[in-house]
Amino acid sequence: MAEFLAQGKQPEVLFWVGCSGSFDERAKKITKAFVRILNSAGVEFAVLGTEEGCTGDPAKRAGNEMVFQMQAMMNIQVLDGYEVKKIVTACPHCFNTLKNEYPSLGGNYEVVHHTQFINGLLKDGRLTIEGGSFKGRKITFHDPCYLGRANDVYEAPRDLIRKLDGELVEMKRCRSKGLCCGAGGAQMFKEPEKGNKDINIERTEEALETSPNIIATGCPFCNTMMTDGVKNKEKEAEVQVLDIAELISQAKDL
Repeated sequence: MAEFLAQGKQPEVLFWVGCSGSFDERAKKITKAFVRILNSAGVEFAVLGTEEGCTGDPAKRAGNEMVFQMQAMMNIQVLDGYEVKKIVTACPHCFNTLKNEYPSLGGNYEVVHHTQFINGLLKDGRLTIEGGSFKGRKITFHDPCYLGRANDVYEAPRDLIRKLDGELVEMKRCRSKGLCCGAGGAQMFKEPEKGNKDINIERTEEALETSPNIIATGCPFCNTMMTDGVKNKEKEAEVQVLDIAELISQAKDL
């Protein structure tokens, strides 16, 4: 963004990378896949780089409202300083927080999830997919809580899967009845309480019931939890866990 400002330009969209997409080795692949799609579609985008801080979502979910508000106010100051209007992110946690919780603190932006943005690029004809590389492959989609139940975004990711020519197979619990992967509410960063079974194992079992070739996700945290679940079931050789952006990027051979 600093470079755009120096040139007196505004990007079409700000890509909010998020903590996971910046630092987690697996999630970095999702970030790169999405950037390849943006470049392929000719989207002029910018990132904040080192000026981007955590949205404060984990702090808020863990009950530390003060840390959340401190993080939020710092980010709002940076975003407003750059006169940012539209933000796209591959993380539903960032998406939900920026979209629904920043306005009450004075941060008002148009915020879209990367599946919505990619869908828009396809509808506008800026991006095309042949989709043949996934023909005959079974793909099940795990609805991220903060994308689905919190924001009613169910169709965008499914529209993209259908365009891949793969067979979309739904789990018994999906859409508004979807089960959490176990990472939300800052649970990602702590050990689980004692119980009969970890949530991500339960959810992975539901996904595997559909006999998929691919478990598709739209959230880096869900990706981690479902990947761990697949490893627990020793199914890595048969079942891939991929973000929607990675599927689109592969279909386009980017």
